[in-house]
Amino acid sequence: MERRDFVYLSGLAAGAIALPGRGGPLRTIRHALTPVPAEDRKALADAAMAAARAKGATYSDVRIGRYLNQFISARDRKVQNVTDTESFGCGIRVIADGTWGFAATNDVTTDGVTRTAERAVAIARANARLQTEPVQLAPQRGFGEVSWRTPIEKNGFEVPIGEKADLLLAASDAALKSGANFVNSLLFLVNEQKYFASTDGSYIDQDIHRIWPTFFATAIDPKTGKFETRSALSAPRGMGYEYLSARPGGKVHGPAAVTYGAYYDMVEDAGAAGGQARAKHAAKSVVAGKYDLVLDPSNVWLTIHESIGHPLELDRVLGYEANYAGTSFATLDKWKSGTFHYGSDKVTIVADKTQPGSLGAVGYDDEGVPAKRWELVKNGILINYEAIRDQVHVLGQNASDGCCYADSWSSVQFQRMPNVSLEPGTRPLAPAEMIKGVEKGIYIIGDGSFSIDQQRYNFQFGGQLFYEIRHGRITGMLKDVAYQSNTQEFWNSCVGVCDRRDYRLGGSFFDGKGQPGQVSAVSHGASTARFNGVNVINTGRKI
Repeated sequence: MERRDFVYLSGLAAGAIALPGRGGPLRTIRHALTPVPAEDRKALADAAMAAARAKGATYSDVRIGRYLNQFISARDRKVQNVTDTESFGCGIRVIADGTWGFAATNDVTTDGVTRTAERAVAIARANARLQTEPVQLAPQRGFGEVSWRTPIEKNGFEVPIGEKADLLLAASDAALKSGANFVNSLLFLVNEQKYFASTDGSYIDQDIHRIWPTFFATAIDPKTGKFETRSALSAPRGMGYEYLSARPGGKVHGPAAVTYGAYYDMVEDAGAAGGQARAKHAAKSVVAGKYDLVLDPSNVWLTIHESIGHPLELDRVLGYEANYAGTSFATLDKWKSGTFHYGSDKVTIVADKTQPGSLGAVGYDDEGVPAKRWELVKNGILINYEAIRDQVHVLGQNASDGCCYADSWSSVQFQRMPNVSLEPGTRPLAPAEMIKGVEKGIYIIGDGSFSIDQQRYNFQFGGQLFYEIRHGRITGMLKDVAYQSNTQEFWNSCVGVCDRRDYRLGGSFFDGKGQPGQVSAVSHGASTARFNGVNVINTGRKI
């Protein structure tokens, strides 16, 4: 779990919750906190864009959104909290005098959106006094009236609260019975209903679903008073409640299973976690030194996220974004050289906003750009970045990558990370075969604590489960393990990636960026990968 995720979850559990929402087809919602506008959404958007144009805007877009969130938590064998939030409103962005302006309102009526559009233009004109060069917006054709929906089988918001609570309690019970002393179990559901319109001629209706089941199991040694933990190995997903429905053979059937569909058995995972947390007390503390690491996808996703996903965001590269651990070492000169070895020839990294079941899967981004797939690193060489409409001219390109996002109707959209994944190996290779070739190594499962510097270069990552490898065999459990490296050195030490049969998604449900801060959700896929000669430290050693 990321530090930012932990802080966010702690805040949720403590009390007041103001989760971001979502947008799309407006419909009557039981116990709705906000009125559904009588006017048609297209008519509202047209009124807003006409008002902006009348005040001198050369471009405008309108996002009308309803954002629903549900959060359920349990502690041991008791439900602690059930929270539903809803947010509804309209955000309007314009270009006037060559400068961006943005304003938002929860008065989603013709008068309300008209006044807001005029305010956005006034803000743009005020901003123009400080603008050094005009916005250069990449061309984007309009799509007329189109729609896209997450291909879910079961809407989690329609599943009875009691059924979801029973699942959390069953997971807690399994962990307690297998060795845990305490268990916190949680379930997050997000539904973004978003309607986007722009002067390019698009009217886009989207209905997006995400889900994240997770837990934290703690086992205490009664003799020493020390504790060990194991958190869930679940990946948050862009799916419906079918993700938590066990199916024969471990596969989800139907539209959600197009490529990467698989269910998550929360009770089974929690049952294993209790015993593994208990077993950590007897595990051997690692001896610091150089090891060959075999990293499970449940671990390496976070390293991809922090050392590749974030540093290849073009706004960080250009120095426009320095929040949440800084800018980027992957400067334009490295890309322009065409020879910068980001990793070994085993490393090909793709960005993909179309990947079924992923957190970042959409039909169109919040600028009306269709989702796509593109390469960032090819056979180890840096070849591209993640960029949006007002950035791509810097790269000499004329089309956005479609990775612009706002976490609410009241937030301005800006460049966010797409799904960023390590491509599987091309020759048949399973994790067990990979381990056979390791003389002195550590097999790491699950994500843990991490730190990374302001340039996204020097880093340290932990995990959940650690197993010593000697002469091609796993010999026992380790603890107190963290690996240290720098981004270029680490990815150049990659000597093998298992094939697509082992490919799995991990991801971040609350990835923070920006100021004021916003969160987004993003997945990272990988197969088990091997990295040779990586420095491992002992985190339990007292200095």
